[in-house]
Amino acid sequence: MAIASALQGVRTRIEAAARDAGRDPAGIQLIAVSKTFPAEAVAEAAACDQVHFGESYAQELRDKAAALPGALRWHFIGRLQTNKARYIAPVAHRVHALETVHQAEALVRRAPGPLRCLVPVNAAGEASKGGLPPREVLDRCEVLSKIEGIEIVGLMTLPPWSEDPQDAAPWFAQVADLAARGRARGIPLHELSMGMSHDFEVAIHHGATWVRVGTAVFGERR
Repeated sequence: MAIASALQGVRTRIEAAARDAGRDPAGIQLIAVSKTFPAEAVAEAAACDQVHFGESYAQELRDKAAALPGALRWHFIGRLQTNKARYIAPVAHRVHALETVHQAEALVRRAPGPLRCLVPVNAAGEASKGGLPPREVLDRCEVLSKIEGIEIVGLMTLPPWSEDPQDAAPWFAQVADLAARGRARGIPLHELSMGMSHDFEVAIHHGATWVRVGTAVFGERR
């Protein structure tokens, strides 16, 4: 019941944020970030019509996808290690942090079909985080788009932590602008994976199409 109530609360907030931004709520999808939570918690959320789930650890993604077959859609949102591609490629609906040709080739070798991926942007240049500097992103998207079996569909970002969610606004705006410039170059960057439990309303205001929400759905991680 706690997960059901939490999901409804997040969905209500998404709808309100979309309307405040003059957007159709149907254009924003919730990824329930289930990393470190048991398969039973995922099943409980799935019983409330939650379809999209996010995992950061390759083996955990593999195990949950095997334990919970059916209509669920799995998103790999962690940093990608090529030696773990065999766990990710067969089951991922989206890969949210594809950075290199080497990673792409490792995924393609193990994917049953075309794999839709997003390229991560380290907008603030934080040394502790992965992702590409903004100046390199569009050229890398073009290179990755030429790899058969890979479809580059958008960008992902994780802004610096701040107590005030509005502090994330400039970073979200920068990534949204980068995606728009990519589209002008013919790169189909129509998806923006931005916003987590703390700041997803701000991300929606700046064009997020995927919001990655864990704590607000499943509670604090132990």
